[in-house]
Amino acid sequence: MFDIGFTELMVIGVVALIVIGPERLPGVARTVGHLAGRLQRYVADVKADISREMEFDELRKMRDSMKEAATEVENTVRKEMSNTEQDLNKTVADAVGDKPALPESPPPPETPAPPEPPAAPAKQQ
Repeated sequence: MFDIGFTELMVIGVVALIVIGPERLPGVARTVGHLAGRLQRYVADVKADISREMEFDELRKMRDSMKEAATEVENTVRKEMSNTEQDLNKTVADAVGDKPALPESPPPPETPAPPEPPAAPAKQQ
């Protein structure tokens, strides 16, 4: 994060000892340590949130591209089905137009259902 060497830390410590004094220096050092720890945790949380948002953004883009591809496939299939249906209807119309209409035949007679077998007698115990 920061490029601070050992000599710079020694200079900061000596200046802090002179300015703050030997009695309050341990408490101030402890407070600065806690604040530095909080700062590191906050920075780590922000990095994790940014990384997570980037992943979500990539997933959203992938989802959108998949939806577009699916829509294109669906539209292509619908168009081909419509063209095929039109071609079939045209072929059927041409075939029916060329042949004379067949006379309608009467419906086949209904066959009676077979009779049900008689029920078996109940056994006595």
